[in-house]
Amino acid sequence: MSTLVIVESPAKAKTIQKYLGAGYEVMASMGHIRDLPKSLLGVDVENNFKLRYVDIAGKSALIRELKAKAAASDGVILATDPDREGEAISWHLAQMLKVDLNEKNRVTFTEITKNGVAQGMAAPRAVDMDLVNAQQARRALDRLVGYRISPFLWKKIRKGLSAGRVQSAAVRIIVDREEEIRAFVSEEYWNIDAKLSATAKGKPFTAHLYKCGKNKIALKNGEQAEAALAAIRPETFTVAAVKRGERKVSPAPPFTTSTMQQEASRKLGFSSKRTMKAAQELYEGIELGERGSMGLITYMRTDSLRISEDARREGNAYIAERYGAQYLPEKPRYYKTRKSAQDAHEAIRPSSPSITPEQVKPFLSGDQYKLYSLIWSRFIASLMANGIQDTCQAEIAAGEYRFKASGYTVRFDGYTVLYVEGKDEEDEENSALPPLKEGDVLVLRDLQSSQHFTQPPARYNEATLIKALEENGIGRPSTYAPTISTILTREYIEREGKSLKPTALGEVTTHLMKEQFPEIVDTEFTANMEHQLDTVEAGDADWVQTLDEFYKGFSETLKKAEETLSGERIKVPEEESDEVCDKCGRRMVIKTGRFGKFLACPGYPECKNTKPLLDKTAGVCPKCGGAIVAKKSKRGRKFFGCEQYPTCDFVTWNEPTAHTCPQCGKTLFRRKARGGGVVCLTEGCGYEKVGRGKKTDE
Repeated sequence: MSTLVIVESPAKAKTIQKYLGAGYEVMASMGHIRDLPKSLLGVDVENNFKLRYVDIAGKSALIRELKAKAAASDGVILATDPDREGEAISWHLAQMLKVDLNEKNRVTFTEITKNGVAQGMAAPRAVDMDLVNAQQARRALDRLVGYRISPFLWKKIRKGLSAGRVQSAAVRIIVDREEEIRAFVSEEYWNIDAKLSATAKGKPFTAHLYKCGKNKIALKNGEQAEAALAAIRPETFTVAAVKRGERKVSPAPPFTTSTMQQEASRKLGFSSKRTMKAAQELYEGIELGERGSMGLITYMRTDSLRISEDARREGNAYIAERYGAQYLPEKPRYYKTRKSAQDAHEAIRPSSPSITPEQVKPFLSGDQYKLYSLIWSRFIASLMANGIQDTCQAEIAAGEYRFKASGYTVRFDGYTVLYVEGKDEEDEENSALPPLKEGDVLVLRDLQSSQHFTQPPARYNEATLIKALEENGIGRPSTYAPTISTILTREYIEREGKSLKPTALGEVTTHLMKEQFPEIVDTEFTANMEHQLDTVEAGDADWVQTLDEFYKGFSETLKKAEETLSGERIKVPEEESDEVCDKCGRRMVIKTGRFGKFLACPGYPECKNTKPLLDKTAGVCPKCGGAIVAKKSKRGRKFFGCEQYPTCDFVTWNEPTAHTCPQCGKTLFRRKARGGGVVCLTEGCGYEKVGRGKKTDE
């Protein structure tokens, strides 16, 4: 006889089994075992919102096995993930296996290490029904919104659409930004920069014109810029004032779920889904040779900045040994968690800070290694001393015109020796200035004006969208990745490079939602619902009453929308392509079908011509002169081939560029091989130029 311990994933089960040893049998539930039925609403609004749960399809054999093991064991311990979803899974398991909910049979592990498992097992408790009810309320809310509004969208726009309490608000944020961009009116302005040096052979530095007399200067066109240049050129450049100072630069705190996803997007180019997959694997446990199997990071769904004192001590010991005691701050640094955070778990950190990324690299996949390096470096840096910079600001006079130059030198690198936080927008270059003192006459090396135009706000990318969702209180750490994945899959938004832009379908759907269901896509309303779910979790609100208050207004809104748009159908604008229909001469439009996007003649049903939508590149086929299109292999790898296939069989992994070969004039391709550079693939040419580990076009 043994005690049955149930976790969520097989990887975690394998690791925990090694730590618990004989007397325990660890099994995985593979996530949820019960859920609301897919084909029905599953929420009885007339009977206190009673939820109807059914066994998840395909899990019958697993359920039978769990029941048999539970019946034959000395006891059952529920050890699912330490969050609302995990608590709900434990509750479902307890009901299915007839485990007494009043007994202390629930344990949680914030890190899958020998210590973490021992601490979790030593602190059993009863299933937390406040957490369970908060999850049930969220599930019911999402089901009510999705299953009530989605059929409405099918009737008014097209079949297969879906709405969601969080996803619809996320799409609105992206649509609103796109409308801002379209409405933006760009204005011309000019800058004047002087390249100066302290001596004729001294290192040059740049100063920016900012004032004329007592007034800030604003050059709106080329004529004004030329007039200013003409007035400045004869003048002598002298140092009017120098201000020196000291700047302390503090490290960023350890990761929360949100900041981890943002930084992985900026620095690694990971999608939020890819980041969470790698994080889950690092948390659940990896075989590390002689070290055995262990989880390398703490629980990855968190909004807290707390860390354990044991981890702090271990991290400090590593810093002192590796960098020296001067890299530790005088006093330990504590980071303040946001007021709205649930603060249920520690920040994301290495479970054992002394285990460096290089030590475990041989045992990790590429994604696991990159993410562990990021988490480890961020955590260690968060414990380190500030960087110290000596700053210098100089005001430079040229007659009545005033220029500014600023720079800094690093006096002490501090935490930056290990890690510097990524930025959504690049900072202006800020280099060191030469020694300057008031009254110095400077050498003018160059004086130039440059034309600029004010820019609209940038489109969101995954990092900035997650930041916006968090700042607006929409969703929680566990929902960011699936929300973005859902709205991409549903084709409400699409990627354009790294940016996220709304599709025509996303815009039409959002406008309809804003008109008929303003609360559902209102960020403040959505954030308030999250707060209400938090109060249910804290035991300060009744989940049924919370649902009832929401549903009364929601059902009235739905009824009014159906009456207002009775018999109406909204058309999604079709995107016109450059392709001309070879049967009737009309310009073809882009449509979406079961297998993705394709070209269709807008003259349907008179003309039923369709074509595949080709992703054309800048290059020209070196064999036949046709266009080169991007394609995907069965494994999802991108490759390039001639649009005339199968007539022309040209194909390559190398990406075509917009540049031509200096020898034969044909398209150059960016080399996939290590070292980069470009190569001409025209038979008999042989031109190539190897890079230096960087992507290059020439």
